[in-house]
Amino acid sequence: MPNDYFQFQQFRVAQNDCAMKVSTDACLLGAVADAAGASRVLDIGTGTGLLALMLAQRFASAALVALEIDPAAAAQAQANVRQTPWAERIQVHALSLAQYAATGPAQFGHMVCNPPFFRGALPAPDATRRLARHAGATSLTFEELAQFATNFLLPHGALTVLLPPPEMLIFAQAAQAVGLHPQRRLLVRHRPLGRITRHIVRFERAGAQAVEVEELPIRTADDADYSAAFRALLTGFYLAL
Repeated sequence: MPNDYFQFQQFRVAQNDCAMKVSTDACLLGAVADAAGASRVLDIGTGTGLLALMLAQRFASAALVALEIDPAAAAQAQANVRQTPWAERIQVHALSLAQYAATGPAQFGHMVCNPPFFRGALPAPDATRRLARHAGATSLTFEELAQFATNFLLPHGALTVLLPPPEMLIFAQAAQAVGLHPQRRLLVRHRPLGRITRHIVRFERAGAQAVEVEELPIRTADDADYSAAFRALLTGFYLAL
């Protein structure tokens, strides 16, 4: 059973009221997303508030908005935020993406999202976990996410998304349909030469002549330790690094 909290170097994330706990996926996305130069950053589906907190730590001049459709998770994210040095820069809203869009928010320089993606798997029995994990259990579709991004990103803004390879292909098609194109792609493997389990992709309006592609193994070849590349990314966050 996961702990009720996850301790990072500069903050603690309580997670007992959140369906989706702190995960390697979320930590990677928070460490990889490049919001440099963005004065406003949006975390879509914040859960515990982890991504917003990581980005607040990394980008000192950014104001962040964190959306969470589940009221209990949103309340926990807000409580987590209050205990950090960045509380004044992070706003948490218990709203769906559609509800937030209806408020007519100002545009953002960067958005991050790890959207629901278990399309073909057996749905989770817990309703809140199902809402967070399964694309068919929530109003947040890939098409809605892509449309929101193109509507509310600044002209040179970017959306960074984490998904498994098959779902990323589907999302990329939805993004292209509304004028968003991949610029950078990180291919994540558990260990070197293992199968690719996740894509982290940065989308922008401008089409790249050649998409930047990098690979990241999380563990060493013998699975004995974190890889040097993973350690470099998570330095400043994980206690064990």
